[in-house]
Parts: sequence; structure tokens; C-alpha cells
Amino acid sequence: MTTTIERPVAPVPTAVRSGRARRRRENLAGYAFMTPWLLGFVFIIGGPVVVSLYLSFTDYAVIGDAEWIGTENYVRMFTSDPRFWAALRVTFIYLLVSVPLVQVFALFLATVLNRGIRALPVYRAVFYVPSLIGGSVAIAILWRFIFESDGLLNNLLSVVGIDTSYSWIGTPSTALSTLIVLNIWQFGAAMIIYLAGLKNIPTELYEAAQIDGAGAWRQFRSITLPMLSPVIFFNVLMNVVAAFQAFNSAYVVSNGTGGPADSTLFYTLYLYQRGFVDFDMGYASALGWVLLIISGAVAVLLFTLSRRVVYYGDE
Repeated sequence: MTTTIERPVAPVPTAVRSGRARRRRENLAGYAFMTPWLLGFVFIIGGPVVVSLYLSFTDYAVIGDAEWIGTENYVRMFTSDPRFWAALRVTFIYLLVSVPLVQVFALFLATVLNRGIRALPVYRAVFYVPSLIGGSVAIAILWRFIFESDGLLNNLLSVVGIDTSYSWIGTPSTALSTLIVLNIWQFGAAMIIYLAGLKNIPTELYEAAQIDGAGAWRQFRSITLPMLSPVIFFNVLMNVVAAFQAFNSAYVVSNGTGGPADSTLFYTLYLYQRGFVDFDMGYASALGWVLLIISGAVAVLLFTLSRRVVYYGDE
């Protein structure tokens, strides 16, 4: 016969109990503050995303039930839809041309402003304002008045003796260029970020380079670019994502058609046409998921390349 001896349980100190209760109350308060965001994420973002994935495998025209058709939407998209390829081509041209030019203009002006010129806050505000209003519908309408056949640009050209009735937004070869110019005009946000990054580069590096006889270009190439590479990567990534989402300017300039001759048919505009003009929601959902996969692949590619070209100070 064995006898079990119960050991007395040590009482939990009052300070420990009060600490646990305080943390529990803090956790509950945190969850309470997070609840609106979680509800919004589940019902406004997460729910529609899951539903759109299901609809991409159906034939759904808003009115009536969705009919399951498997991968037919995706097969049709890649094999028998020339406008899908046209939208991809326009979007990638817009991205590959406008994103580098935005970085060049923004970095150039940030470098100039970083030289300690007078009235710096005024210049900074003036260059930043287009970024605040550049993507608006009003500016897109203004862009039409500038580049139409009887617009401001042609009137200015006539002043210097160049009379033309050329419609810059009505001609397929130049219509996309006007939208690229509009995107470059919004370089202010990237410029502000570059300016902040330039001010964080230690001046001792430039002083040491000057002692070694390095010129301005060598200092820019060997000091500024490496030290600023994380900021450049951030700006490029944000601008690439914005380029994939470009919609307002093309919609207003082309009256929602993507014309002339699909020259301004951004991918998002084509998705809008299929979903909210043709009411082919199943096909539009498939377009949306392809865009998500493409933009995700581009982001992964950029992060992979960043391991080779982006310099972090702790490496």
C-alpha cells in the first residue's frame, strides 16, 4: 500500500495576479480596437477575393446563377482574346517607360534641392502638388484639353510658327505617350522620399571622397547610389504597383474605350469593360486573378534582384 503525499501549492503572489489581469484587459482592448479592421478585411476584402476566385471558373452575367465552366475563361483569355494581349502590351509599355523616367526626374530634382538652395520648402511643395492632384479625374480632363487637336499644346506650337491640327490623344502612335507624360508629371511623391534619403547619407563619406580626389559623378556613382539603393528600390516597387493599377487617366482620355485602336487600353480598363460594360463577371474575375499573379511575379522578381543591387548598411 502506497501513500500519496500532496505537496502544498504555493500561492500566486498578488502582484503576479494583478499583472496577468492587466495584460488580459490590455489584450481585450487591443482586440476590440482591431475588430472593425478585421471585419472590414473579412467582409470587404477577403470575402470578395474568395468569391472572385470562384467566379473566375464560372459563366456569370450578374443576372442569374453562376454556371461552372472550369478553366474555360482562362483558356479563352490566352488563346482567343486579342484585346487581352493588347491590354498587357499597353500596360507593360506604360510601366517600362514611365517608371524609370519618374525615378530619373525625381532623383535629379531631389539631388538639386539637396544642395541647400534657398526657399527649399517652397520648391518642395510646388513639385509635390502634382502628385496630390495628378491622378484625379479633373487633371485627366485637363490633359484632354491640352493634347486635343485644338488644345493648348498645338496653340503654343502655332505661336512659334508650327501650325498643326495633330490630335496627340486621338492618334494611336502618340496617345499612350500623353498618359506616360501625365504619370511622369506626378514625380513629386518619389522626389520627397529621395530627398529624405539623401539627407540621411553621412556627409563624412563625401568629405573623404573629395580628399581622395573623387569628382561629382564618381561621388554620385560610388556613394549616393549605393547608400540610396533601398530608397530607390522602395520607389520603384511602389511605382510598379501603381502602374499596374493605372485606370483614371486612360478612362477619361479615351472616354472609357481604351482607344484609339486600343492604344490606351490599360489592363484595368479592359477588366472594367468586361465586368461593368459587358457584365461578363466570370471573365472579369479571371482577368483580375491573372493581373494579381503577374503583379505578384514582378514583385518577387524585384525582391530577388534587390538582393544583388540594394545595399543595406548592416551588411
